[in-house]
Amino acid sequence: MTQAGPTGDDLVEKLAALANPLRLRIIAQLVTGRDYVSNLARVIGVSRPLLHMHLRRLEAAGLIAGSLELSDDGKAMKYYEVTDFSLHLTASALAEAAKTLTRPEEGS
Repeated sequence: MTQAGPTGDDLVEKLAALANPLRLRIIAQLVTGRDYVSNLARVIGVSRPLLHMHLRRLEAAGLIAGSLELSDDGKAMKYYEVTDFSLHLTASALAEAAKTLTRPEEGS
């Protein structure tokens, strides 16, 4: 039988990435369309270094994807967009995902 939902490890990573108000704001902004780092930082009202830290976390969790592109004037610009993800959390889905956990419990 194939598992329909995310693995336990994947679910932990996605939920941890989403468990931050700034990262939720980033996702909300990117839902309106892809954007480049400098503009995204301006719109959200954070520094680019802080934004980069949060973008890396969201990208590692597979919630957003980044691509490097050249502008018309030859500048490299990093664009981000939301990936096609869906999380449907129910008690039974969590129980199934927990069976696949491979990471040790935190605090062990």
